[in-house]
Amino acid sequence: MMLKIPDILDKGGVAKIRAILDNASWVDGNVTSGVQSGMVKNNLQLPELGDAAQAAGKLVLEALGRSPLFMAAALPDKLYPPLFNRYEGGGQFGDHIDNAIRIRKGSDYRVRSDLSATLFLAEPDSYEGGGLVVEGMAEEPGVKLPAGHLLLYPATTVHRVLPVAGGARVASFFWIQSMVRDLGQRSLLFDLDKSVQNLVAKNGNDDVDVVRLTGLYHNLLRRWADV
Repeated sequence: MMLKIPDILDKGGVAKIRAILDNASWVDGNVTSGVQSGMVKNNLQLPELGDAAQAAGKLVLEALGRSPLFMAAALPDKLYPPLFNRYEGGGQFGDHIDNAIRIRKGSDYRVRSDLSATLFLAEPDSYEGGGLVVEGMAEEPGVKLPAGHLLLYPATTVHRVLPVAGGARVASFFWIQSMVRDLGQRSLLFDLDKSVQNLVAKNGNDDVDVVRLTGLYHNLLRRWADV
């Protein structure tokens, strides 16, 4: 399941984060690469434990917590603290699969990467190229969303960022350990949740079908959740 989630950040939220990022010092993006991905990666990244990444990451986490659609789709148990990258001057990231376990530098905090997320922080017409291509879900020229919108997709998929020929592609990226690690089960719960919300909008919370399907949702979540 690849899901586009609009308006995680409004224009003001994007501007706050960009003000931090645009005044920060960037380093080689391979500081967080595994062996295979390091061979195909050419971008810049904010130092993970630096003040800029910490401040901008806090704003991203607060915004995610305000998104019912993100919470329903990801069913997050743990999130890897948001990271930030920048592609320009031909920068790209070739075919790769994200590491199964992400361990935060200098700590024992670890996240199983069930889902990957890219939060776009530059308008698509401000850079040339740079589309995100996810195997089996997005073909070239790839996905380029408006600033403040997020793409959520399985971390198990091969994906790549196409070369940026002009301008700068700026984004936040992070990984989610879901309470429901199985993609099929998580997708079923998301579809059921959407159907329940549609029924609520039409019939209200006390409708007999709403109550029954809400109970079904929670009983399935109780059966499948790994918490």
